[in-house]
Order: sequence, then structure tokens, then C-alpha cells
Amino acid sequence: MPRPALTEDGKGLRALFGSENRVIRTSERVMALTFNAAWNDAGLDSILGELARRRAPATFFLTGDFADRHPAAVRKIAAAGHGLGNHSFSHPYFKDLTEAGRQREVLAADQALRAAGAGRSMTPFFRFPYSETSPAHIAEVNALGFADIEFTTDTNGWKGTEGGMTVDQAVDRALDALRPGAVLQMHVGASQGRTEVIDAQALPRILDAVTARGYRVIDLRTLLTP
Repeated sequence: MPRPALTEDGKGLRALFGSENRVIRTSERVMALTFNAAWNDAGLDSILGELARRRAPATFFLTGDFADRHPAAVRKIAAAGHGLGNHSFSHPYFKDLTEAGRQREVLAADQALRAAGAGRSMTPFFRFPYSETSPAHIAEVNALGFADIEFTTDTNGWKGTEGGMTVDQAVDRALDALRPGAVLQMHVGASQGRTEVIDAQALPRILDAVTARGYRVIDLRTLLTP
């Protein structure tokens, strides 16, 4: 499988190599929104509608398996102008794989996203399943042309009410971690066939509070420009 292309000169991307990048390196009052997708797309329309209403950019980290099952969702995200990142193909624990197995996971996901119609929305960004990183595994991902982008905090909305989470708690977790360069992780869908997506419900309140505190949401793709 071919390796994904780098940015035109690679300088912006290379500055992200060698790190798990849990915060944007800035003193400005900016933050980034990211959404993972590995289960269903239950909250996608609500999330995309809210982002459009606010003209707020986001990056969506999708598994290749999700892209295979929900190609229309991939195209919706791309058509809305958001970035698409790689979240592995099947969301395994990378520590349990061989180096060749980890490479297959990354490149198979890249291929699936492109086949689903990601187009120019593809980014050279990778997020590890379960956010389990190691310097060696980051180096492997970098060698494939991807920068690892993790997160400052997760709202934990993915746990759902069954897991003891509420919309209020998800909002509080997001705001407690707000700082210059914060990267927020949320989720598009729900596990085990559930359709309630706490993060979709929390998003408007989070964005209201972020704006009220003098922050603006930036596109992670701006990091690719030196």
C-alpha cells in the first residue's frame, strides 16, 4: 500500500514528529475540537449541524472499519470541510501487535478512508486506539508519514448514561481542561448499538462556554503550515 503524502514542504508536519501532541504549542486562547468514530454514526448529523451553525472546524479521527461501514458519513464530514484523521483500522491495542501488524492497521485505515471518499479532507494525523502511545510506536507512525495527535482531555461522553456519565459532567470535563492550545476529544457515536450520544448534546454548551471565556476554535490543519 502506498504511503500517504506529506505536506508540500513537510516542515510543519515534521515539527509534530517525535511527540504525542496532547496540546497545541501556543500561548493564544485557542483550542481544537476532535471527534473519534469507531462504532456508529448516531450523533454525526447533530454534531455537523452545530459545527456548521457556529462555523467551527473540527478533525474527525475515524477507524478504517467505520469508514467501510459508513462511507456516507465519511463523505458528509469531508463535504462539510472538516479534517479526517486516521484512528487505525480495527482499534486494537497496538502493544499486542507486531510492528508489521501496526503498520497494516495504519495503512489499511488510510486506504479505507480514501476509498470511502475522504478526498482532500485527509490529514497526515494519527490517533492511537485507547490513546496508548509509546516513543517506539510514535516513531513507527511518523515513519509512515503521520504525526500523532492525542488530546488534552476526553469528555468521557462515550461512556453514556449506562456508564454513569451525564451531559453536565461531559461539559464540566471539557471546561476544566480548557487552556491555551487544549485539544478536546469527543465521540461521534455510541457503543453496543446505543443511539444516545452525550457528546452531541454537550457540544452546544461547550462551544458557548469556550466563546464566553474568550477562546476560539482552530483547525488542526493550521499546524501543517510552518
